[in-house]
Amino acid sequence: MPETPAISVILPVYNSAAYLAATMESILSQTFGNFELIVINDGSTDNSASIIRSFTDSRIRYLEQPNSGLVATLNRGIAEARGQYLARMDGDDICLPQRFAKQAAWLDAHPQTAVVGCFVTFINEKGEETGAWPEDRANYTAAQIRQALPYLNCMAHPGIMARTAAMRQYGYNPAQRHIEDYDLWLRMQANGEVMEKVPEALLLYRVHGTSITSHHLKKKNVFYKHFRCKWRFLKKRLSNGKFNSFDRAVLGGMLKDLATAMAKSLKPAK
Repeated sequence: MPETPAISVILPVYNSAAYLAATMESILSQTFGNFELIVINDGSTDNSASIIRSFTDSRIRYLEQPNSGLVATLNRGIAEARGQYLARMDGDDICLPQRFAKQAAWLDAHPQTAVVGCFVTFINEKGEETGAWPEDRANYTAAQIRQALPYLNCMAHPGIMARTAAMRQYGYNPAQRHIEDYDLWLRMQANGEVMEKVPEALLLYRVHGTSITSHHLKKKNVFYKHFRCKWRFLKKRLSNGKFNSFDRAVLGGMLKDLATAMAKSLKPAK
């Protein structure tokens, strides 16, 4: 492994045994090879550890810890990162072969960009493609993403690559759970950080019965979660004496979330 990798890949693992081998193989098979893969086992109780240890690639840095939650795990990964760029992955998704090459090239060519995402294609438990995410495909330029984020999260978290320095500056907020990425995007956008996407599908995003997307968000009233996220964000901004046009748009999005959440709560269950 080179002395200083260009990219640090953060892969948090918690009971991901069913899909973990395929995920790691997709990372280690990237056409861009100058990276370190930081695998952090967050107290898994399945056989994730044995799967991780079955890989002998010298680019892997394997860390174990008692179960601490995703935010703490991600922040540890940021602290451990040695690369100029930092890529995210989840233990059940699949990287398409040129993802790292294309995102690193984008950041090289656009020094003003802090975060670059990509389009994602949904897959199921069997790895079968099940469709695309309309909001993802509709918002890929910096201007589109900035306009959309006060109202919806249009960035697929496991598909991003960012400048490590920017991730260290902002970090993940321990007060946020399950939508820690949305809070991070709002804080970055409020300060004018540029976020955009390589407008190509470079990640297969797995949705299954135990995934966060399926279990924690879709089965609950996600609009209350978004309302509380934006409330915390705006409260912190105001306490620091800050309130700009982006914050104003977030306020509008927050009120819309509250109205939608209340309407969904009042709607009779079928």
